[in-house]
Amino acid sequence: MRDAIQAALKEAQKTQDKTRISTLRLICAAVKDRDIANRSAGKDPVSDEEISEILTKMMKQRRESAAAYEQAGRLDLAEQERRESAVILELLPKQMCEEEVEKACQTVIKETGAEGLRDVGKCMSTLKKRFAGQMDFSKASGVVKSILQQ
Repeated sequence: MRDAIQAALKEAQKTQDKTRISTLRLICAAVKDRDIANRSAGKDPVSDEEISEILTKMMKQRRESAAAYEQAGRLDLAEQERRESAVILELLPKQMCEEEVEKACQTVIKETGAEGLRDVGKCMSTLKKRFAGQMDFSKASGVVKSILQQ
């Protein structure tokens, strides 16, 4: 995944795409920060799974910021956040559609033996391990809760 980010950065620099360049540099900085934190804690460098988590977190931040900017009437800033989100989304693994998320949730509920709302955490941790970067976990949480309430 690191190679894909570096390749995308080089390509953006060739095409002089300022939004892509700045967004990709932010991603590189976030990964490097996590690498430094891991090194000081005696851990290995950031894995692809951790990079996916970083990218997912950045996507969530961009969505929240865009919504806040829209409410404040700053459509120019909201559009900038959306453009950055598009760049980040290109680097994430293919996102699961709603049907796939629902099937995955049902499978995990069966496998973990979840029976009620108290088991939501167990199901979500399993989903996060298996599908890091592939699904919106806030939506998945809602799906798991609705299935367990039935």
